[in-house]
Amino acid sequence: MKIAAIIPVKTFSNAKTRLQLPTEKVEELCKIMLEEILQTISMSPKIEKIILVTKEEKAIEIGEKFNVITIIDQKEEGVNQAVSLADEYLLKNNFNASIVFPQDIPYIKTQDIDFMLKHQMHPNFAIIVPSRKFDGTNALVRMPINLMETHYDNDSYRNHMITAKEHTLNVAMVFVKRIMLDVDSKEDLKFLLEQNEKPKLMEKIKKILN
Repeated sequence: MKIAAIIPVKTFSNAKTRLQLPTEKVEELCKIMLEEILQTISMSPKIEKIILVTKEEKAIEIGEKFNVITIIDQKEEGVNQAVSLADEYLLKNNFNASIVFPQDIPYIKTQDIDFMLKHQMHPNFAIIVPSRKFDGTNALVRMPINLMETHYDNDSYRNHMITAKEHTLNVAMVFVKRIMLDVDSKEDLKFLLEQNEKPKLMEKIKKILN
């Protein structure tokens, strides 16, 4: 089965406004988090290809290190539109399933992906990993690729659960702690740095913040 990871990436300078950090620090943080997640996903034997959807030049440069397929999201109209661009590519290239990840879950490990995909069900299925606060979706697996449209807006976790159940009986909600840790606010960042995960990465992030 051909599985691809989809990672939509917003222009760094326009991202993470709720962190209330200077633009240069936000950009550095985005670069570090993206590189970390790309490195982790590229090491997963379950993932055949990574699709990066962005117009951010620094993100494109990072993606080149990991042999990703980059789709230029020139209009940058939001995550749902970015995912739909990736869906078109994957359907044309005969992929069976996709996993949408945000770029801000830097503590993810390859074993987390393996654990999540143990819950896959055939022939049609969806797997949803919520954010720590259960207001967002930090991983969305769809088989087939066009099983359902995405709803990355307010309360996306709940909206994805409802939509998935409208399209298939095979819907799994999976809790994976490291995937559930995202960075949207100052509180999220503080919580992330309190976890005993990836010490080297943690030191890099602290260095940016100081």
